[in-house]
Amino acid sequence: MKPLVIIPARGGSKGVPRKNIKLLSGKPLIHYTIEAAQEVFDNVNICVSTDDEEIKSTAEKKGLFVPFLRPNELASDTAGSYEVLLHAVEYYEKQGYFADTLILLQATSPFRSAQQIKEAIKLYSNEIDMVVSVKETKSNPYYILFEEDQNGYLKKSKEASFTRRQDCPKVWELNGAIYIINVASLKSKLISEFTKVIKYEMDEYSSHDIDTPFDWQVAEYLSAKK
Repeated sequence: MKPLVIIPARGGSKGVPRKNIKLLSGKPLIHYTIEAAQEVFDNVNICVSTDDEEIKSTAEKKGLFVPFLRPNELASDTAGSYEVLLHAVEYYEKQGYFADTLILLQATSPFRSAQQIKEAIKLYSNEIDMVVSVKETKSNPYYILFEEDQNGYLKKSKEASFTRRQDCPKVWELNGAIYIINVASLKSKLISEFTKVIKYEMDEYSSHDIDTPFDWQVAEYLSAKK
């Protein structure tokens, strides 16, 4: 494996302003993810992709070298993760490093561990498109998720006659913590078009993702309890 670890960290954040460098239990949020990555990979293979000088400086305090700031077109609210990943891959290729496996670790998942990253990597092979971390969802579409029909009446998202939630098929949701991506697949199609995808299941604690002020409050509670 020739890995490239990408930690995206945009400066603008509407849900929790400046969340990537906001202190969680006295430590910048992004440091949790950097430290987990450093337990698995060499610093030279870890790329913090940011458009923000302060985030760059915060990341470099952990011993990383942040080699670039994202161009303006990749720093807006509408910039997609796909383009950000390709930009980083292409940057390293221009420097002579041709990664075959991309490990995407989002800074908003502070409780994902190095051990979990290692376990996810063990599931990966170059014959698949991606290993992605998930958690079992409580919002099962066979049981408690509904959609409106053309008459405005609610109907189950997936038609079924289960009377107990525990009888329903298991359903997983992406938790945003770990993505192990085949670079060849990334170059040939969108991530949403991947068909050979394997799950890596995580517990609810490790899956906690910070997107809103409430999520941040929960993270503070979880961090204090730990």
